[in-house]
Amino acid sequence: MADKAKEQHNNILLAIAGFSAVVIIVALIGFFALDRDPDVIQGQMEVEEYRVSGKVPGRILELRAKEGDLVKSGDTLAIIEAPEVEAKMSQAQSAVDAASALEQMAKNGARKEMIQSAAQLLEQAKAGLELAEKSYKRVQQLFDQEVVSAQKRDEAEAMYKSAMAQMKAAQSQYDMAVNGARQEERRAASATVGQARGAVQEVEGYVRETVQLAQMAGEVTDVYPKVGELVGTGTPIMTIAMMDDQWATFNIREDQLKGMKVGQEITVSIPALDQEAKMKVTSIKDKGSYAVWKATKASGQYDQKTFEVKARPAQKIADIRPGMSVILKK
Repeated sequence: MADKAKEQHNNILLAIAGFSAVVIIVALIGFFALDRDPDVIQGQMEVEEYRVSGKVPGRILELRAKEGDLVKSGDTLAIIEAPEVEAKMSQAQSAVDAASALEQMAKNGARKEMIQSAAQLLEQAKAGLELAEKSYKRVQQLFDQEVVSAQKRDEAEAMYKSAMAQMKAAQSQYDMAVNGARQEERRAASATVGQARGAVQEVEGYVRETVQLAQMAGEVTDVYPKVGELVGTGTPIMTIAMMDDQWATFNIREDQLKGMKVGQEITVSIPALDQEAKMKVTSIKDKGSYAVWKATKASGQYDQKTFEVKARPAQKIADIRPGMSVILKK
């Protein structure tokens, strides 16, 4: 009886051990064979934008685009009223006209009447010189004969030299009237005209800035001022989103970053469109210490940094919009 009881006891132990072994084996198979739930990383679509702003202050006269409008490059978006710019244009144009007149006068030289007047003064000076020369020669002869004093001779000589100087001055005035302005004066007049025209071109640039045009095609996402409001230099008027230039941004911990590299193609899902899409990783950047993910366990763990991963669609995705969620499973 004792041997039989002992045999039954051993059989029970063997059964328990066998059952335990089966449970352990099944658990191990399930652990290694069944897939673990993948990590879900959520990102969002972003878009390249540019702001429309002017160089001149003024009042919004007209807004030709509103939020949601699609615009093409060169479309008129807003018109700014700037009376000060128009006044500067009038001043600049008047300066060009005045400088052009001076340049033309320098090129044409003196008027006919001025040349005739200078010629008459020259003839008068020549006649005075001739008379003074004759008088000086007669007085010199009388002085040689000791008829007149040296003082009389010196007075006659002084009159002769004065007449000669007057004749040379009249000759110079006549030559200047005939030849016109000097070459340096002509170049200075031309430079003045160029300077005035440059001022006109500058003001024309400001005038063009009163009409704000779309630089690139896109969608108007924000309009800031209202019609009639004042805007300053560089004040944003609109924001244009370039819908053809979109990408997805993910914030991924470094322990989830394994195997990901620039140029890699990933598959993501877009819940709003209920579809999957292929994207190519374009950049992986450390977000800095401010974005560190802290370990939940104090022992045997370390701080893990967060990286910003950008990926662009491999092909154009219809109806995709900035702000839509993008899901990446790893």
